[in-house]
Amino acid sequence: MPVSDGGQVSGQSSVAPVGSGQASGTGEDRATDRGDSDPDYSGAASATEWGDRPVPIPDGVSARYWEAAAGGELLLQACKSCGTLQFYPRLACRECGGAPEWVSACRRGTVYTFTVIHQNGSRAFRERVPYVVAMVELDEGPRMMGNITDCEPGDVRIGMRVEAYFIPAGEGIGIPMWRPLAAGM
Repeated sequence: MPVSDGGQVSGQSSVAPVGSGQASGTGEDRATDRGDSDPDYSGAASATEWGDRPVPIPDGVSARYWEAAAGGELLLQACKSCGTLQFYPRLACRECGGAPEWVSACRRGTVYTFTVIHQNGSRAFRERVPYVVAMVELDEGPRMMGNITDCEPGDVRIGMRVEAYFIPAGEGIGIPMWRPLAAGM
């Protein structure tokens, strides 16, 4: 999972509670035999734009995140006790151990760092090179890893403004991707 960085919910924040706000589940029901050690492992979403790339396996903590992404919504977690924003999905706040709730993010951020992948031996990725994998710092503060698309890999820069869009990857699963934000946005 990507490393996250946090921020605080404030009156100026662009986050809003989603649904009941309860993250649930223990994560124990997560499938463990995903074929992670097989570089040619492919998920069950071959009939989508996602193609034969591996598909996330939602668990009791992350299922709401993937479902929201399938509907075009980017979610973060906000602690009900201390206000810390966090990504990736967790059962507890990384700062105080409090209960997080889901909040909507504005879907915009800045490239914090990136790399251009020129070689990948996995069948699911070798036809896609070169591609960009970036750490995007969301306007709300946390960081999220993803691909930068809709531009040449050589045009990506640290500090570049980007916006999220979503690719369906299976039933109830959407994958956030990033593209350059139009000038002035």
